[in-house]
Amino acid sequence: MELIRSRDWYSTSDGSDRGYIRPHYLKELWFHTGTACNLSCDFCFEGSGPGDKRLDLIKLDDVTPYIHSALELGVQQFSFTGGEPFLAKDLIKILKLASQHAPCLVLTNGTDALQKRLHQLDELKGSKFPISFRVSIDAPIAEVHDAGRGEGMFDSALKGMKALYDRGFHVSLARQMADGEDTAAIEKLYRDVLVSRGLPADMHFVAFPDFLPPNSDGSSPDISTHCMTQYHTEESRSSFMCAFSKMVVKQNGKMRVYACTLVDDDPEYDLGDDLGRALEQQISMKHHRCFSCFKYGSSCSES
Repeated sequence: MELIRSRDWYSTSDGSDRGYIRPHYLKELWFHTGTACNLSCDFCFEGSGPGDKRLDLIKLDDVTPYIHSALELGVQQFSFTGGEPFLAKDLIKILKLASQHAPCLVLTNGTDALQKRLHQLDELKGSKFPISFRVSIDAPIAEVHDAGRGEGMFDSALKGMKALYDRGFHVSLARQMADGEDTAAIEKLYRDVLVSRGLPADMHFVAFPDFLPPNSDGSSPDISTHCMTQYHTEESRSSFMCAFSKMVVKQNGKMRVYACTLVDDDPEYDLGDDLGRALEQQISMKHHRCFSCFKYGSSCSES
């Protein structure tokens, strides 16, 4: 059944053809484990928090058909985001299944929810494909990180990161990015902190701009088809998340495929429940977070 979309999906406010991305293959499939989180951060672009149910917690039976469908479509990696993935009771079972077929990446805040289940990760050491973890450290200064996430969370996140590293898992770091920042200087501060905690100085960083909470009005400039061809090449357009990845969420008890891991608060990005058909649909650059990809080249991927 064809999805019905608004005029805004196709046109900008001045009537120009809106910019779009045409997916070409499935490189990475993301699973949203649910918006429940052990932390409550006012800047969270998922609006996650304790007991939050905007998106439901996933179970093994929910994701199994999508893992197999993705494999038939040539997927190269499975990734998991939240909320906090370690609040999903079936996470270890899900990772055990997925890592038998492709590398896996898990995004986590690294604090209590992870640390209480560290012993369960021993079950995953024999996986056919590697499982990696990305821990969120918003700033290289404890007071700045804790202002958003709670007192002691800076040290707790680094403790979780070190525990993962000591168990032999590959670990990367997600951080916040500011306009006009001195990236080299900021990352030097991070690396000093990492070394002081017994972590590798060459750890991979992924920086994110402020995406704003769900259903925010970002008041971003419209992206027209002309913008996408004037400021981007075919090669750069192919690096947009929606060109090579999709995200599966559980919403009101039903599994749905969304166009991008950064956009699950607009029903027009809901592409149905069939992964193969989702790959056939052209994606509009309508959401205010699309402008972040347009401007910064934002990507949740590490592959």
